[in-house]
Amino acid sequence: MDPAELEARAAYAEAFLRSLASRHRLMILCSLLEGEVPVGELVRRLGLSQSNLSQHLAKLREEGLVAPRRDGTVIFYRIGSDRVRPILTELYRLFCAAPRPE
Repeated sequence: MDPAELEARAAYAEAFLRSLASRHRLMILCSLLEGEVPVGELVRRLGLSQSNLSQHLAKLREEGLVAPRRDGTVIFYRIGSDRVRPILTELYRLFCAAPRPE
């Protein structure tokens, strides 16, 4: 792989990992691994304010990690990239679905 291509791939990975550097964004992504979820349900599940959740969703949208869908007045979110799903699934398995390691 030439240096320019490696640089581009590393930049993509860096942006992805930076997006994950927030417990709230990780909580959002773990919730969305189960399927599409309306914003109001995310607020309820995660205990975040609507404003705070919106800021995190905007960052995740900017990175292409989540995608919205509007149905009337309700906005649903889902994982926006199948490319990152395996990584998110593994993070979920390690940190969300299992008891915390001691």
